[in-house]
Amino acid sequence: MNKETANKRSSKVEENPQKIVGSAKSLKVIYSFLFPYKGLITAALVALVVAAGAQLAIFYSFRFIVDNGFSVKDPVAIDTYFKTLLLIGFIWGTAIFFRFKFVTTLGERVVADIRKKVHGHLVEMSPVFFEINRPGEISSRLTADTTVIQSIVGSSASIALRSLFTAIGGVALLLILSPKLAGLLLLVIPVLAFAMMFFGKQVRLRTRLGQDKLAVIGAMAGEAFSSIQVVQAFTQEDQEKKRFSNAVEETFQVAKKRISSRSAMMGLVTILFFSAVVFVLWIGAMDVLKGTMTWGDLTAFVGISIMVVASVGALSSVYGDVQKMIGAAGRLNELLTVTSALKVVAHPIAPANPVKGGIALKNITFYYPSKPNINALHDFTLTIAPGETVALVGPSGAGKTTFFQLLLRFFDPQEGTIKVDGVDISKMDPKVLRTLITIVPQETVLFAETILENVRYGRPEASQKEVWQALKDAHAEDFVKALPKGLKTYIGERGVRLSGGQRQRISIARAILRGAPIFLLDEATSSLDSASERHVQLALNKLMKTHTTVVIAHRLSTVRAADKIIVLDEGRIVDQGKHHDLIKKKGLYAHLAELQFNS
Repeated sequence: MNKETANKRSSKVEENPQKIVGSAKSLKVIYSFLFPYKGLITAALVALVVAAGAQLAIFYSFRFIVDNGFSVKDPVAIDTYFKTLLLIGFIWGTAIFFRFKFVTTLGERVVADIRKKVHGHLVEMSPVFFEINRPGEISSRLTADTTVIQSIVGSSASIALRSLFTAIGGVALLLILSPKLAGLLLLVIPVLAFAMMFFGKQVRLRTRLGQDKLAVIGAMAGEAFSSIQVVQAFTQEDQEKKRFSNAVEETFQVAKKRISSRSAMMGLVTILFFSAVVFVLWIGAMDVLKGTMTWGDLTAFVGISIMVVASVGALSSVYGDVQKMIGAAGRLNELLTVTSALKVVAHPIAPANPVKGGIALKNITFYYPSKPNINALHDFTLTIAPGETVALVGPSGAGKTTFFQLLLRFFDPQEGTIKVDGVDISKMDPKVLRTLITIVPQETVLFAETILENVRYGRPEASQKEVWQALKDAHAEDFVKALPKGLKTYIGERGVRLSGGQRQRISIARAILRGAPIFLLDEATSSLDSASERHVQLALNKLMKTHTTVVIAHRLSTVRAADKIIVLDEGRIVDQGKHHDLIKKKGLYAHLAELQFNS
């Protein structure tokens, strides 16, 4: 990979323009998940109010301790005041316990609900969505952005509310102690509010940009790790390191700008408020000397002022966190509000009963959303009788895989109709349609689970006896029994602990066990050795006699016995018939056969 190609890849990865969702709309997303837990929220708020009140009561009591305890040297009064302080401290600690428990639980619960909601929504999306958006970046949103929300709702929100209650209660007590001094202190609040709004907007925008870049980093790393053998086979480790390093550095530069804005906000707020407190206390000290204020009042005023300053400083810090949460919520809201390109009719039509497996495509024209100028299928018409075995052959890009994707209704054609047993599949529920079809893809897809769970992925209720029979039919029984844990063997992500042939046999066993009336086989035996291929082909031949089967064939030797061979080229049917008839015609099929058999 040369430098120019690497840069092109990197820039393509980072291209993901997003519409920034407004603050109110983003917060509304959070509110919708908080609303079901009104009882927990109420309990947390009560604990917060009690904790803030107890903290303020401690400092306010200094007024009486200084004026009526120390000043008059009354031991009984001192005992009473300090016993009261101990009681208030106990109440404060108890309230903190419940505050932390309730708020943290609320944060965990809300984030769990968000993750389930987003994941549940996305798995219903059509493949069109995942063709346009990178799965790695989507996964990053599902984990990283929800973690941000968890941190805010479960921690920062508690700090913000505690600081807000403390600040409000503190100001009220300051007004009681000295309206003049409190009024002077409050003059600085409009300036603080403006500074927080100004810098807060910068923090939110830069946080959003940083989260987008973090998602790109996650997708980039996942791409490299999932293709590590290709990376190492082409000795591109250094290039991948460089590409990842550049992306990380770009993210760091965005983070530096966000940090600068947030630091400026926190520093300015602290300087302004502390300066105001010092100025007010200066005047207060003069009032004490004049006799218009007691030492107890001033002591309490000093303590509560410090609490108010600390609370305002905490609010300025948390305000940046809230902006970060707004950015994360906006990104998640985009995922929650996206709609599937496949439209399900309000009253879907049920499939024929019984299902026979007849397939009819009429005048189909289709192009992929990412390639609107190239027709994958053009004016495509084909009828497959129930129980018939049809092979699709042709060069790469002829439209074979597209046929499968349209039949499974992963996409809808721009023109034409597709029917199964006479029922238009666009008027059926896609989930119901797909229960009629089993597919064995050329690129085997297995999950990070046991062999047992992978084989019965399409029929979770299947018994182990049925699973073993499917493995036997797929010629996989022997190697599974030889494994130390048999069916309970964990096969790793994408089945990396199995060989290519073993993975494909597990995939075939999964299809056999599902037993749907329509079979789609995309070169199902391509990764098998000759002996295994023979056994598996015998099992598939047995199934083909009782099922409608469509086979994508890259090796023409595997489709000689098909009832009908459809020859595709550039999205059109250019010929069809049986093997020997097509050979005699000396067309595209004969040319492909000659290239394969002669080689």
